[in-house]
Amino acid sequence: MTTLYLDCFSGASGDMVLGALIDAGVPLEDVRHALGRLAVDPAAVWTERVVRTGIRATKLQVVGERVPQSGPATGLSHAHPHPHSDAQGHAHTVGAEVGTPLDVSPRGPQAEHGHRTLPEIDALIDGSALRPESRDRAKALFARLAAAESEVHGIPMESVHLHEVGALDSIIDIVGAVFAFEAIGADEIVASPLNVGSGTVRTAHGLYPVPAPATMRLLAGVPIYAGTQVAEMVTPTGALLVSSYAQSYGPMPAMTVRATGYGAGGREFPETPNVLRAVIGTRGAGAHAHAVSVIECEIDDLNPQILGAVMDQVLAAGALDVFYTAVQMKKNRPGTLVTIVAPPDRRETLTALLFRETTTIGVRHRDMARECLAREYRTVQTPLGAVRFKIASRAGTIVNAAPEFDDVLALATAHGRPLKDVQALAMKAFLES
Repeated sequence: MTTLYLDCFSGASGDMVLGALIDAGVPLEDVRHALGRLAVDPAAVWTERVVRTGIRATKLQVVGERVPQSGPATGLSHAHPHPHSDAQGHAHTVGAEVGTPLDVSPRGPQAEHGHRTLPEIDALIDGSALRPESRDRAKALFARLAAAESEVHGIPMESVHLHEVGALDSIIDIVGAVFAFEAIGADEIVASPLNVGSGTVRTAHGLYPVPAPATMRLLAGVPIYAGTQVAEMVTPTGALLVSSYAQSYGPMPAMTVRATGYGAGGREFPETPNVLRAVIGTRGAGAHAHAVSVIECEIDDLNPQILGAVMDQVLAAGALDVFYTAVQMKKNRPGTLVTIVAPPDRRETLTALLFRETTTIGVRHRDMARECLAREYRTVQTPLGAVRFKIASRAGTIVNAAPEFDDVLALATAHGRPLKDVQALAMKAFLES
């Protein structure tokens, strides 16, 4: 079983997470390809090898839209020599200050770069080369972010204009991270407690404590602590990615390490490396079974269109799986059984989401063990082109291998061949590889 451990001893930001995953082995060229039209010029996204307190790390760089700005802040440096923002060295759009990820003033569409509504961000994500389900995951992440800001500032989501996290480089961080997590194909993702830093930040609304209010909302249910650094160590994008993907929190689990990557932040601290560490390893056969919570409720009085949106929110909130089953309920009413499989520490968050977003008035849950096969991805060359295979194994023995349907469909469409023929060619190439 493949395990990914996110060691957030120096906090987390979107570019630190993506930089660590690239440093751990996700090819930069694959990330660029996944970004599609988000990065018109591939050279607009690159990495640099830097040193943070003696540790070599990968610093993700993006030619962004922000204009660096100086301004008063407590414990934070505004100046940043690079065009990309991060947890400890922000560069901000004119008119915003550190710790203000959203512009919540009532106004129409923004003219400045970096001010975007959710539909505008969704349109940008549609321009990426992610698979459809991955694009939906990225959109759900931004919807969760906007919901947190909406709750903090007491305004409806449709009135929210994403500011700092609406800038193109932050969108690239999240879209790139969605692809990178998928490329690693971890069976489980575990994170350490997050170092959020300390001190205060001056925002457009006043002097706020670290972490900023929206960041704190995103970290609900996540173990955090205030480190010795007087700085904002966790950004909204970092909080969003870690809290959405981590299935549990704690010390590094027992595993055989396969790869390690370090994603660099922007500032240098005298005693602690300003990096996020990603560790990829394999857990032994005895560690395959792990605890999960199964959360269920029946619904017979909700618009099914809303159920479609709820599924996206549930997955973005950290569920391992969610599915709907048609059931017959009281008074001969057709209904829907909602079943969610999640890490035990996400049960309360997901239960609250069901009560908030649906019409159910009762949710039940039970704990059980789940065993998963180890998974990896392999690319196979066929006479028609490349096809990715998802390979599942147990105790080192391959028990299942299936071609990615999207790849098969693309080749069948391009060459005018039946899908079943392309699948057969792919399986033949895999068996002969």
